[in-house]
Amino acid sequence: MSTRTFRVTVRGVFDGLTAAQRASLLAGAAQHDVLKAAFTPEGHLAYDIAARPAFTFRFSDTGEEEEDILEAAERAEEAAKSWLTERGYGFKNLRSTAEDLSLAPLSKRQRRAARSLGS
Repeated sequence: MSTRTFRVTVRGVFDGLTAAQRASLLAGAAQHDVLKAAFTPEGHLAYDIAARPAFTFRFSDTGEEEEDILEAAERAEEAAKSWLTERGYGFKNLRSTAEDLSLAPLSKRQRRAARSLGS
């Protein structure tokens, strides 16, 4: 059986931030820039608090069965909640989406590469 790779995105909105918390998020904004976002096992947080209070965590996970994606999404949400709670950040509207990369369609470049290998 092959291992499946999942990408899980957890989105939400910061809620009830104090001035100090907002300042802390602004100070760390460079390392949480949306242009540097990546899917990682520990999760990568991205936000632009100066523009809006929304945030996104990106997680990568694996499983053996297609159904494992549900558990991966639950783990990602719990990890996001823990990270936020440990730092005292309020949040709301938490929701997640998950994608099984083994079921994702190939890009044009991937299809071209696959054809050239078969020739």
